[in-house]
Amino acid sequence: MDPVGLATLLAGLPQADDDNLLVGYKTSDDAGIYRLRDDLAIVTTADFITPPVNDPYVFGQIAAANAISDVYAMGGDPKVCLNLVCFPSKKLPADDLNSIIAGALSKITEAGAVLAGGHSVEDSEPKFGLSVIGTVHPDNYWGNGGAQEGDVLILTKPLGSGVLFNANIKGWVSVAALDSCIAALIHLNKSAAEVLKHFDVHAATDVTGFGLAGHALEMAKASGAALKISLEDLPVMDEALTMYQKGMSTGVNKHNEMLVKDYLQYLADYPEWHKQILLDPQTSGGLLVAIPEEQAAELV
Repeated sequence: MDPVGLATLLAGLPQADDDNLLVGYKTSDDAGIYRLRDDLAIVTTADFITPPVNDPYVFGQIAAANAISDVYAMGGDPKVCLNLVCFPSKKLPADDLNSIIAGALSKITEAGAVLAGGHSVEDSEPKFGLSVIGTVHPDNYWGNGGAQEGDVLILTKPLGSGVLFNANIKGWVSVAALDSCIAALIHLNKSAAEVLKHFDVHAATDVTGFGLAGHALEMAKASGAALKISLEDLPVMDEALTMYQKGMSTGVNKHNEMLVKDYLQYLADYPEWHKQILLDPQTSGGLLVAIPEEQAAELV
């Protein structure tokens, strides 16, 4: 959905009056957090996507990693998952759905969570994702607010999956570059989150559909801070910038640009195609975290 329209929609909804709701939708965080007792809170989220690849098993892996990532972005541990299935059963064989769920289950198991069930509806095109419940200590969760002056920003995965998938439809992307992109997407943010728990994470989010610029803006607003990002130092997937230089883009880049244009300032004269990597919509993207400068070298 258009991020500007989504923000407008959510702004008009009332916030639940419950002191145990530690994180709701008002802060644009990656998941909700609800306190069950003094030492335990649940992390709850849901996410589903359309297929970025033709292989149904890999589609399931990507969709699951993408959904589970929201729990990691809050500092939580995923525990229970439900399948969210939209499937055109009259157009595609049931074996495809079986492969999608099998791919998802491989990532659910790798995350240390369990699949408890799900819900399916008939649709004109396949969509798949998960509802995920995790746990976290109510005093130790992460949010997208809290970044402090002098903090260092760290991004745990490269950017560019959006433009690569679009360019691949036209056959512009090499097999090696596409394979590298897919490998990044099916890689869980589990190991990154586990390492980060040994550091002072002031703010965290995962980079998905709004692009790095959009999710960085959410962090900046929630933290009451300005974020400085070095375009040259960003990790970028092989051939992604080349695709933008050739004129390829995604249908989401323009929406993401509208979201950030009033807040984004460039301190150097970059070509327009290079700027697009900030707006590239990610699927199963990396974690963007703000940590104290003195801890950055050890973390990296």
